Amino acid sequence: MWNDVRFTPKIFNPCSCGLFMFSLFTTNEANDALPGVIKKFEYALAKSNEVKKIEQELQISMSTTNSFESYVTIKQRLNSALTKFYESVELLENTGVVVKSIDQGLLDFPSKRFEEEVWLCWKYGETEIKFWHEKDSGFMGRKPIEVSDESLV
Repeated sequence: MWNDVRFTPKIFNPCSCGLFMFSLFTTNEANDALPGVIKKFEYALAKSNEVKKIEQELQISMSTTNSFESYVTIKQRLNSALTKFYESVELLENTGVVVKSIDQGLLDFPSKRFEEEVWLCWKYGETEIKFWHEKDSGFMGRKPIEVSDESLV
């Protein structure tokens, strides 16, 4: 059966250095969390794209200018953009999901199927959680969650 663990909200715990408590998701809980997760994912994706843009700008600057001032200014913008990107990933993962790939748009929600730990799998563009896979398999190993599946909570 998909995990019997009741949903535990991810509540800020100041004693754990800003980390959120771990909990498993049922399919319904993952789907309920998905709209907020998507917004946080899109924010992280935008920050990732910003980093890539500044990296390209830095490469062009290195090959077309002899100015240290220009290079250092762009490098500082890149450092700031990288910090914001990693903060956005932390914000996203504080919802309880695990980022597998920002570029490919892959997130996993920890869950259980019967007694086995599994991932509920989501890909950017999907509107609900429809797939799962074992811990040691990735996107290519994902399987559909069947409505008739006895293990579905």
